[in-house]
Amino acid sequence: MKFSVLMSTYYKEKPAYFDRTMQSIWDEQSVKPDEIVLVQNGLLTGELYQVIEKWQGQIGDAFKTLPLKVGGSLGNSLNVGLSACSHGLVARMDTDDVALPHRFEKQLAVFKNSNIDVCGSWIGEFESDENEIISYRKVPEQNKEIIKFAQSRCPVNHPASMYKKEAVTSVGNYPELTEDYNLWVKMIVNGAIFYNIQESLVSMRAGHKLLERRSGLQYAINDIKLQYEFLKIGFVSPVVFLKNLAIRVPARLMPKDIFAFVYRKIRQR
Repeated sequence: MKFSVLMSTYYKEKPAYFDRTMQSIWDEQSVKPDEIVLVQNGLLTGELYQVIEKWQGQIGDAFKTLPLKVGGSLGNSLNVGLSACSHGLVARMDTDDVALPHRFEKQLAVFKNSNIDVCGSWIGEFESDENEIISYRKVPEQNKEIIKFAQSRCPVNHPASMYKKEAVTSVGNYPELTEDYNLWVKMIVNGAIFYNIQESLVSMRAGHKLLERRSGLQYAINDIKLQYEFLKIGFVSPVVFLKNLAIRVPARLMPKDIFAFVYRKIRQR
């Protein structure tokens, strides 16, 4: 089964992190991707361009880069990249994460043996040393469990997902609001079938700065908008809507250190 890897990067990405990501999805994989699609979301730094040029020289035509002159939302960037993916299966990857060596092999095996639209996995979080995992972002395995889980939390770890391109385009591609969580719910409502491998296949950089970006007033506002969207399409009931807001909004507004502690505890459940 042929598949594409879809990534998006921007000027704040550290060149060393991106280089490590490329090593993990090309040099170290037991099954290499047939294509890598990288969207350059706006102008990049000279160091990033050097790393991109290095990998273009090493991989050749299988490495497709799409420069956007003006940076925009991640959702828009991924939609541009998705339209350029040549294959029916697409694996997402962030440009500062590390894919474990058998990630693609294990996800492809699930698609070969099951009638599913999305295959995710757990994610291991680390701060500085990728070999020292500090926590795991665990998600349920079977479709029924995933649908129930999605009523309160994001049910698939986006940077570890592999999906059928058609299943995403059939719901209008990535939405602008809270790209991955919103996408998964739209796909659930559309009848897509999900599965999560019950082990970590991606290691994610998840230090304090990442958690800071997930807290604050704007994130709280986005949560309210997203939950209201779920209410409008009938995915959550009014009771669940109010319950989710009562939990999520205060959490986003609490001091960052406390939010980081609560976030890690919830993710490990």
